[in-house]
Amino acid sequence: MSSDDHNGHDHDHTVFQDEDDLRDPALIKYRAIRSLLMEKGVFVADELRVAVERMEQAGPHVGAAIVAKAWTDPEFRERVLTDAKPAVAELGYTIAEADLIVVENTSELHNLIVCTLCSCYPRSILGQPPAWYISRSYRTRAVREPRAVLAEFGVQVPPNCAVRVHDSTADMRYLVLPVRPVGTEGWDNDRLAGLVTRDCLIGTALPRAVA
Repeated sequence: MSSDDHNGHDHDHTVFQDEDDLRDPALIKYRAIRSLLMEKGVFVADELRVAVERMEQAGPHVGAAIVAKAWTDPEFRERVLTDAKPAVAELGYTIAEADLIVVENTSELHNLIVCTLCSCYPRSILGQPPAWYISRSYRTRAVREPRAVLAEFGVQVPPNCAVRVHDSTADMRYLVLPVRPVGTEGWDNDRLAGLVTRDCLIGTALPRAVA
């Protein structure tokens, strides 16, 4: 499959899923803690359901709206790159995570997001991470060989363009601001947001090309 078939689209990328994930210490620990908290009455299953439903209201469309605003409003772009949480709040979105850093792709730099420990991800604005994001394969290879990983997603980074990998933590989450596609001058925010997929916001895809 060519890179054009991949760019701008989200994929499951099962190549990054393996049986070791079933024995992943982080996932096992999460499930054990969840069960223990429920047994101790810290929260009940219904409260967990409500929290999950609230989280599901978030999704890549929120990140896409942030990107579109940054593409069309230079002052907002500066604010979101400098201090993302209050800038995003201007659009009516609340970031529940401790902090969010927006990193900008340019012709000289491509950013890639990973969480090497478990599955830290800006869920409050992007929803649940894809399965491949939390797989052991992606978490290790994205750091060791980011260009090879990107190529498997269909993103060919030119040799003269640096690749910077950002490791998310419990206190710090990241969002990629992609390069605005050529030929979108005069587009409104809704139309621009339609070019931005979940994978673009992680750095494993490029915005949909304009015909």
